[in-house]
Amino acid sequence: MYFNKNLITMAIFSMASQAILANESSQVQQLETIQLQAHPLVQTAADFSVSDHVVDQRTLSEGATTIGDALAGELGVYSNQFGAGSSRPVIRGQDGPRVKVLQHASETADVSALSPDHAVTVDPILAKQVEIIRGPSTLLYAAGTVGGLVNVTDNKIPTAIPEKGYEGKVGVRYNTGSDEKLATGGATVALGQQFALRVEGSKHDANNYIVPSYAKEHDGHVDYERRVPDTFSKGETFSIGGSWIHDRGFVGMAYTNRHDKYGLPGHSHEYESCHPHGNSLHCGGHDDHDHDHDHDHDHDHDHDHDHDHEAGPWVDLKSKRYEVRTELQDPLAGFSKLRAHASYTDYKHDEIDDGVAATTFKSKGYDTRLELVHHVLAGWEGVVGTQYNQQKLDITGTESLFNPTNSKKWSLFALEHKQIGDFHVELSARADQQKIKIDSKQKDNNAHAFSGSGAVNWEFAPHYKLSLVGSHQQRLPLAQELYANGVHLATNTYERGNQNLDVEKSNNLELGFHYEHDKLDYHVHLYHNWYENYIYAATTAQFENFRLVDYTQDKAKFYGAEAQAAYQLTEDYKVSIFGDMVRGKIDGSNAPRVPAGRLGTKVDADFGDQWSGSAEYYHAFKQDRISTFEQDTPSYNMVNLGLAYKAQYNKTTDYRIYFKANNLLDQKVYQHASFLATIPQVGRNFTMGVEFNF
Repeated sequence: MYFNKNLITMAIFSMASQAILANESSQVQQLETIQLQAHPLVQTAADFSVSDHVVDQRTLSEGATTIGDALAGELGVYSNQFGAGSSRPVIRGQDGPRVKVLQHASETADVSALSPDHAVTVDPILAKQVEIIRGPSTLLYAAGTVGGLVNVTDNKIPTAIPEKGYEGKVGVRYNTGSDEKLATGGATVALGQQFALRVEGSKHDANNYIVPSYAKEHDGHVDYERRVPDTFSKGETFSIGGSWIHDRGFVGMAYTNRHDKYGLPGHSHEYESCHPHGNSLHCGGHDDHDHDHDHDHDHDHDHDHDHDHEAGPWVDLKSKRYEVRTELQDPLAGFSKLRAHASYTDYKHDEIDDGVAATTFKSKGYDTRLELVHHVLAGWEGVVGTQYNQQKLDITGTESLFNPTNSKKWSLFALEHKQIGDFHVELSARADQQKIKIDSKQKDNNAHAFSGSGAVNWEFAPHYKLSLVGSHQQRLPLAQELYANGVHLATNTYERGNQNLDVEKSNNLELGFHYEHDKLDYHVHLYHNWYENYIYAATTAQFENFRLVDYTQDKAKFYGAEAQAAYQLTEDYKVSIFGDMVRGKIDGSNAPRVPAGRLGTKVDADFGDQWSGSAEYYHAFKQDRISTFEQDTPSYNMVNLGLAYKAQYNKTTDYRIYFKANNLLDQKVYQHASFLATIPQVGRNFTMGVEFNF
């Protein structure tokens, strides 16, 4: 069930009060403004009690085309990659519904939370930036996002007239690991004094990716292949938007069309006939289902994608999204800004096997959201808002886990913050009312939840601050967790839902220590999450590699640490060290798919004459704290190098050429956070690209 709610484009903007800033020291006043598009209030670095982080467009343009892989190198973030076509971020050991992925502060209305092989329909390549948000701010968008949430901001709807009357960017790149060819482009043009038009798009085509060696059992013997079968990915996105821009704000709309095709590695119909008998599995006759397709074709053939499609199951995804955004300054007495958003998404994907659509997923999602930033009241700045979203979900075919559902959710939320001497206080709350109607004799779900969060930042000395964040969060169960009853081939399971699931509750604490000065800065974060009624799929029976899982609830806890320190050696060189680790327990046993820790270092260099570069090394530790039915994941060493040259092409255009060497040691990398933890990630590969800005 996943009812992704097309959330809103928001990010109400409000300048920090001069009355509050008047009491701050000169060092605090000079702190850099945090440019979080999804945050309703513009704040300084001193205001944030948690490690909110922004990934800029340049980094994204050189990275992966799926959001999980695009963020996998960030502190505390891993990826649950399912081949090259689908991945979601895993933050502090949490994924799925506990890590929301927003599209310009609006939830995507896809089905990515139903299964790891379903793509998230955001495009990091076209993004303006990606924000990783934690702390009280998360309750503006969802509850239960204990690890944090991801907001992918875009330029689809212009908010200002370009200074020159036009602006844009185009780029192309090539990657040797999958023979990936990618092209992107976008431009905003002024149509008169008050109208702006935006057109943008991207297109990529990638073959099965290479690994040092891939052992695959076939017809009773082991074949060693250079490429991992069914890891191809190709897709294109097109968007057009326009805005009327006036003195007090703007109103605009956009249309986006997306089409993806990607393979499903490890996807097998071997256990398709398995079904439960009580709390045991019956898989009689499963050996008669020989769906091991012929992989004897040339996997080094770089362009024969049609042939690759015949190798195994693949996804054909199509999505159409319509959205309207508006922003108005001084809309009502007592309020400085109003933001509103409405969207409709029509999503469909077919899982193709032997040329036939074995399973079809359809989703129609609606979302509306309204926010108001109020004037300063007794020193408090803040925002209040309401949201309504709806998702109609219909699954047909082999993996029809549950009957059609219609999920509706109404929400109220608020965020307030205030400076009190050396302390900055931030408070937030969210109330949700959910109703899920199912087209069957199963009972409908009608439930509510309330969540609250608070943070205190203490600047106890110049350049130092200590932060404490606490929250009580409640997450409403998803339709899949309530009603599932069927085979799920991507995870090799038969899933059974539980209509009597209660609201998931968690109590969460995070302690942070920060130091920022001219040459040296560092931060350390320790966190602990205690769950009651933690919803998870518990294994109750197993037949070979196939499991019967029942959605149930139990006590759980997740805890860990993140740290990073950077020192400016000279004007040209900056060196940093970083590390993260997380542990997870459910009912006293190891939680599944919890990533191992990492420890590494990075050097950033500015060589002058428009040249820049970077060198990164980190060690990912062995993961042997595993749950039942998992396997140990070996350690590996990762070395990445980068080099770039930026120059002016003419008075109005500049360009940038970049080169990256990834996994330079050609290590065999296994990602424990993935359901495909036994399939290696891409081996040594090189990326070359060029971008033009005008």
